[in-house]
Amino acid sequence: MFRRPTVVVFLFAICSLAVGCSGGRGGDTPTPEETTLTRVGQTAPDFTLPNLDATEFTLSDARGKVVLINWFATWCPPCQKEMAHLREQVWERFADRDFVMVSIAREEDSDVVAPFAGKYEAEWPFLLDVERKAYSHYAEAYIPRNHVVDRDGKIIFQSEGFEQADFDKMIEAINTALATP
Repeated sequence: MFRRPTVVVFLFAICSLAVGCSGGRGGDTPTPEETTLTRVGQTAPDFTLPNLDATEFTLSDARGKVVLINWFATWCPPCQKEMAHLREQVWERFADRDFVMVSIAREEDSDVVAPFAGKYEAEWPFLLDVERKAYSHYAEAYIPRNHVVDRDGKIIFQSEGFEQADFDKMIEAINTALATP
């Protein structure tokens, strides 16, 4: 027989897997859409963040390329599930094209993120947003999140949570942007 706390934890885990991890800052829980601060068509907010190797990445330096910004946390079950898909369906498909992909760890440091990236055999840059400064220009809560930025620096796709249908739309947005000179 299940105990009540076990059932509550189990139901929370199932809901988290289906949608995404909130990681909000208390109070009423808004929807992922309500926590989104960007919109398709706007210029992606610029940021500079350290990479795991202590170099810095600045989004505006990638102008002229198609960029996928992936926000995640190592403790987030949907982020973990999405990571293998990112490697197999995005990185391996587009890495040799005019494409940049960065995964940005929200509120985690290199001691936690480096082993996580290694576990998923990730070869793309992992950035550290320890104080959530870059993330705060894109959203208030919920991960994973993905933003596809075109060659001109405009957001052409964004999503929150991990569902295969949205992931497929993201891949199509990347493919279309890469086909546009």
